[in-house]
Amino acid sequence: MQGTDTHTGIKKYISLTRPHTLTASFVPVLTGTACVLLFAPIRWDMFFAMLIATVLIQSATNMFNEYYDFKKGLDNAQSVGIAGAIVRNGMSPRAVISIAVSLYIIAGIIGIYISVNTSLWILVIGGISMAVGYLYTGGPFPISWTPFGEIFAGFFMGTVIIMITFFIHTETVHYFPLLMSIPVAVTIGLINMMNNVRDRVKDKESGRKTYVILVGKPLAVITTAALLAGIYVFIGWIAIFKPFGSLFLLLTCLSIPIAVKTVRLMWQGDKPKELIPAMASMGKLNTIFGLLLTAGLTLYGLTGI
Repeated sequence: MQGTDTHTGIKKYISLTRPHTLTASFVPVLTGTACVLLFAPIRWDMFFAMLIATVLIQSATNMFNEYYDFKKGLDNAQSVGIAGAIVRNGMSPRAVISIAVSLYIIAGIIGIYISVNTSLWILVIGGISMAVGYLYTGGPFPISWTPFGEIFAGFFMGTVIIMITFFIHTETVHYFPLLMSIPVAVTIGLINMMNNVRDRVKDKESGRKTYVILVGKPLAVITTAALLAGIYVFIGWIAIFKPFGSLFLLLTCLSIPIAVKTVRLMWQGDKPKELIPAMASMGKLNTIFGLLLTAGLTLYGLTGI
């Protein structure tokens, strides 16, 4: 995780994308694609187009976050967990917002290609998702300043991406990828929860009303633990009892030690720097859980058992 390091050259542009958060963009694409194996062949042109578009959108969203947090005085050279392109690396705010808009334009062009080859509805849904990405920190009423930031992040980065990914391969919708999107959406939302736990003091001073600020850190940690426990129970229930279940889905249980460690670090840490290991662990959990779910779905799709 990033602390207060200064970057120059190409590194400052890489850090601007906040690479540690990009798992929230490619994991849903992988999961949605793995779901396709049970229904239709994979369209590799659609896979790579979707993957690139989502990474670009996530990167741009991070840049909007960087820009607007700076404009609102939330970031300084000592702030923990930010890319620091403006306050530490010497980039101008105009350059950051220009890069973000450029990435959105490229993602939009890719979205047009996907829509032309599937359905124009993809362009509409993709446009809404991009608008939410901007409005998360931009606009007069940023979503990140409300108690619903985790829900919006999980739903649009998890459920919507997985459903779009499934549709562009099969040109149909099904409840199975919707079910598989739930645990992924939860882990993505919890990345935001962890971010808000780390920044709760600064956020409260700025006037934000996040879920963490409203309920306090202890209840936020309990909420995190309950949601993580819930996704493992949910996956186990589907694996054993549902028509589209497979024991391969239980591969996700291999990530339980990471989940336990994440909650423990979250509980023990208090100040922003003390919570950096918890942030790293939550990002790792999102990645490992998503990859294990993808592996289980792939094995299920290839073997049918």
